Amino acid sequence: MWALALSQFGIAIYGGYFGGGIGFLMIAALTIAGQSVRMSVATKNALAAAMNASAVAIFAFSPLINWPAAATLAAGGVLGGLSGSWLLHRLPEKLLRGFVVVVGVVLTIWLFVR
Repeated sequence: MWALALSQFGIAIYGGYFGGGIGFLMIAALTIAGQSVRMSVATKNALAAAMNASAVAIFAFSPLINWPAAATLAAGGVLGGLSGSWLLHRLPEKLLRGFVVVVGVVLTIWLFVR
């Protein structure tokens, strides 16, 4: 339990600043801890909401925010969350696990190279 809490704390710190791939990192940590993929996605959504709300509370008062870009990203996040939730209940769990692994590896490599 402590390892999971520590890993989620690290992911939250990383995610609050960068945000890239945190969903996949959280799902990986939660499934390693024993949650099913569907349960880990629900847990990830709650944790990500808390993490993002904390980051927004800090960054919202910064004069460096590009609000049109922020609004575009917010709309994309909402649409992505809704479509991901819809797909989650329609795809087999084995396919979901493979997709999470493939996207996680691709994002890791892309962010590292970038």
